[in-house]
Amino acid sequence: MSSQTQHLSTYIERSATAVYEYASDPANLPDWASGLAGSIELVGGEWISESPMGRITIEMAEPNNFGVIDHWVTLPTGERVYNPMRVVPHGEGCEVVFHLRRQPGTTDDAFEADAILISSDLASLKTILEG
Repeated sequence: MSSQTQHLSTYIERSATAVYEYASDPANLPDWASGLAGSIELVGGEWISESPMGRITIEMAEPNNFGVIDHWVTLPTGERVYNPMRVVPHGEGCEVVFHLRRQPGTTDDAFEADAILISSDLASLKTILEG
């Protein structure tokens, strides 16, 4: 099985700690990750989001000191998708990197559309945190 990954990133002029604290909080997702969360609420210990993909569940990595914001998204179909994401210190600021992995059956156009949407979400995160 072959796979394809795009590494999408943005530099944010804020400390890695500040960016990690904001971006890793699922309650903030609707503010910057429109491709993932239109609205979100904690229900029975699970983060449930009304997203462009339908009603999904989001599970974030445990809080950590390494800037890891990996998250698992359970789609309405029941399929669970792993999304690696990191906040990496860089000078006075940090780089946020999202690793977009092509899922089986994803067309070239759909994969590119996902990349554009994630890049837009990262730009929103930058705008909010540098604002």
